[in-house]
Amino acid sequence: MSSLVKKMNNWKIFRDLNEQELSWVLYDVGNSAYTMLACSLIPIWFKNIAIGDTPGRISGDNATAYYSLAISITTILVAIIGPIIGALADHKDRRKVLFNTVVAIGVCLCITNGFINAWLPFLIVFVLTRLFYTSANTIYDSMLNDVTTEERADQVSSYGYAWGVALIAYVMGPDMLGKISESLSKIIGFGVTAVWWMLVTLPLLKNYRQKNYVEGAAGTVGAVIGKIFRTFSSIFRQNKKVLFFLIAFFLYIDGVGTIIDNCINIGTDLGLPTVGQVVFLLATQVVAWIGSLVFANLSKKHDTVRLILVCIIGYFCVCIYALTLKTLVHFGILAFGVGCFQGSIQSLSRSYYAKIIPAENSSEYFGIYDIFSKGASFLGSALIAAVKLAGGTINVAVASLAVFFALGFVFLLIADKQPVMK
Repeated sequence: MSSLVKKMNNWKIFRDLNEQELSWVLYDVGNSAYTMLACSLIPIWFKNIAIGDTPGRISGDNATAYYSLAISITTILVAIIGPIIGALADHKDRRKVLFNTVVAIGVCLCITNGFINAWLPFLIVFVLTRLFYTSANTIYDSMLNDVTTEERADQVSSYGYAWGVALIAYVMGPDMLGKISESLSKIIGFGVTAVWWMLVTLPLLKNYRQKNYVEGAAGTVGAVIGKIFRTFSSIFRQNKKVLFFLIAFFLYIDGVGTIIDNCINIGTDLGLPTVGQVVFLLATQVVAWIGSLVFANLSKKHDTVRLILVCIIGYFCVCIYALTLKTLVHFGILAFGVGCFQGSIQSLSRSYYAKIIPAENSSEYFGIYDIFSKGASFLGSALIAAVKLAGGTINVAVASLAVFFALGFVFLLIADKQPVMK
């Protein structure tokens, strides 16, 4: 993998990146395959092993409810554990050790998930895998301040998302075509994703060096939790730029997460064929790759906040367009719109946040960031449920998400006017 990194450094698209930056970007190439797996195939595999009339199986409504509950449990666990892991990782020489550990456990759990054919153990291992996957991402995001400079953060972060989605269609394509049995496809799907995740992580494991850190021992868990509460208090009382950005981020990323998490449900409610939906979701990743590269180049000349505002406006338009959804072609256009801004809004938000927080406490701050990020789709999903229970259509439910982007737009403008306090 080291020789691969050196060869890739000679490719025109990567020529501007140094070895540490490229190694950091490659991790997104590895872990994004699991993101796509969780958004598309895992819900389908779970329902296939859960729904039925035989003993040990459950109804379709219960399967949906239990799967949603599993996502909620993961969100709560991430909110509790993320900042603690982040605070521990901020200490000297801790970031790489913790990152290596959680990635290794996450990869093993991912492989294990493919061999489970009972719905409850499947869900438990799925929750644990997502927990370790998210914990790895918390530490990974905080590495941005170590591998690059503030001036290059937008570009490097955007490259991460871009190449993170570029090869997903290839990795997962054979399974989508349904050429193999369900049981075997599940084993291969999880196995290939896990191996891919680990292999493309190796350059980062080898080349990463922690530059920013907190001096002294981490202390007890109680001391770490106390430090986190003091950081929260400091953000609320003093660091208004971070506070208003996190509010804005939570609002608009909640809308983004809700749309992504409910893509299959949108198509199902419209009665669209599952295969067609999945094909469009894969195509969306290619669009997201191109979009991220475009915004990576734009970030060299344009203000980060302005680019994020453009993405928010794009998602606002996507929500309004949802009112016209009827056919698979309409669904494809919606997916295309989502893809144009999907990677960009996440990568630019990550790099902007990295610029306005203390570099030596970046893991702790990114743990707090992940509370807002990984909790995304919580309010949006509740809004969709409320609209549906009130008798509204899925079109109206998705369109109602526009309010999150409108409010996120306003709070981001407020955040941009606040001074940076590191």
